Amino acid sequence: MSTITLHRDVTERTERVQERIRKACARTGRDPASVTLVAVTKGQSAEVIQAGYEAGLRHFGENRVQEALPKIEEASNKGVEATWHLIGHLQSNKTKAAASAFDVIHSIDSTRLMYRLDTAAPTSRDVLLQINVAGEAQKGGISVNEVSPLIAAAHETPNLRLRGLMTIAPIASDPEQVRPIFRALRLLATQFSFPELSMGMTNDFEVAIEEGATLVRVGRALFGERTL
Repeated sequence: MSTITLHRDVTERTERVQERIRKACARTGRDPASVTLVAVTKGQSAEVIQAGYEAGLRHFGENRVQEALPKIEEASNKGVEATWHLIGHLQSNKTKAAASAFDVIHSIDSTRLMYRLDTAAPTSRDVLLQINVAGEAQKGGISVNEVSPLIAAAHETPNLRLRGLMTIAPIASDPEQVRPIFRALRLLATQFSFPELSMGMTNDFEVAIEEGATLVRVGRALFGERTL
């Protein structure tokens, strides 16, 4: 695909996704500005990231620290000034690299990880707790009952700002099937007065917005299938 075609394709896809966000917000009386679109670039090149940036995207999400680091550096060299989100599982031995590269980390799932990240962070970082609302064995995250201890631990981490909760909903053919998952996370966030809710991906982000998502993680709808 030529550079011109790539940029045109990403721009058109971005406009369509933003329109879907606006319509989802309109259905529930929300301001579209209350929803941050995190463009997921896992499996995409720095060139794709640059095309997204030129299309107006300012928040990018990566799943793996090792894959992300060279792309973040290359994208930065191309003039991309973005907020970087780590949305995948964070291994303890990658905390130093993650703390330096990412502005927001969505996947905190233990007090040990929180303490290691706090020690490694060069400046303040926003973090979210990953909640396994559906209780799926193959997915990371803590149970609802483990939220309070991690909140207590967050009070002891001066370099981390605990902003909210994140979940990954089960794969479903109908987005309505996962609405209860998003609703449960919203109620939990309300209970603890968290402002941020990271939930919803390409297949279900509109339902997530209707249930209160403030961060939606969208990849395929913006960039198509992965290229790396």
